[in-house]
Amino acid sequence: MTHITLIRHGQANTEARDEVSYDRLSPLGHQQADWLGQYLASSNAHHPRVYSGTLTRHIETASGMGCTEVTQDARLNEMEYFTMAQAMQEQHGLAIPEEREGFIAHLPKVFKAWAAGEIDNPPESWCDFEHRTQSVLAEIAAGEGPALVVTSGGFISMAMRQAMGLNTDGMARMALAIMNTSMHRLFPIGGHLSPVLFNAVPHLDNSERQHAQTHL
Repeated sequence: MTHITLIRHGQANTEARDEVSYDRLSPLGHQQADWLGQYLASSNAHHPRVYSGTLTRHIETASGMGCTEVTQDARLNEMEYFTMAQAMQEQHGLAIPEEREGFIAHLPKVFKAWAAGEIDNPPESWCDFEHRTQSVLAEIAAGEGPALVVTSGGFISMAMRQAMGLNTDGMARMALAIMNTSMHRLFPIGGHLSPVLFNAVPHLDNSERQHAQTHL
């Protein structure tokens, strides 16, 4: 097994309330990706393998980081949160927040209902999301050399849930904490992938860039 560094995409369209509108980087998101690429290059980080999901925000982030050879895999894509939020509104009367702060209470409710099978006809089941997260990371971990994986916050929180045995509430709190272009490392310990780094943003860790430490 080899270690894997998961990277959340740069800031996307924060005003969006549907999947298609959300799936592009904001100007700040492009800048975050560039800064992260510069940091990795200056630190002589060795990552012979780079992967990303197939969403536009994943591809734009990897490109902005300066990655030229990227293996795309749809199993690294995000859950369709906005689609499920719409279903929760229609089926259970849970309003979709108008302001970003509202998602702090909204996201855990969606996760709980999804995990309990209380959302009719979701884009994918909770179990399917669990399985694809586990399967793609196992395949990447079995490869040669350290790997960078550009993905999304929900995927990263599921990976951490599996690595740490978190319940659904713990996974939701983790998902809400994950910053744009943050790094999260899973290291093989005792035959299992264990977290040794979470939410690291050294490329944004100075007074001139603290405004770029975004969650949404």
